[in-house]
Amino acid sequence: MATLQGYVDHRVLLILQDGRAIVGVMAGYDQKSNVVLSNSKERVYSMDAGVEEIELGLYLVKGDQIVLIGELDEALEQSVDLSTIRAEPILPIRY
Repeated sequence: MATLQGYVDHRVLLILQDGRAIVGVMAGYDQKSNVVLSNSKERVYSMDAGVEEIELGLYLVKGDQIVLIGELDEALEQSVDLSTIRAEPILPIRY
């Protein structure tokens, strides 16, 4: 949990157990690794139409649903045209 402190006020990508990819600015977290994101968007990947971004705004993600958290490189983010990216959606994790 101590490593999450370094992500506060930075733009991050969260991959969730259900396969969703959420991007936003980490506003905070708690002892259960629940994460609050501001200015968040869900990225929906497709092989047909590129990446669609759905506005979520202020968003709370339960810590037990998070598979991966990573900081985004702002310069690289600005240089990528998401509409040209084609990718299979991530499948949900099944127990």
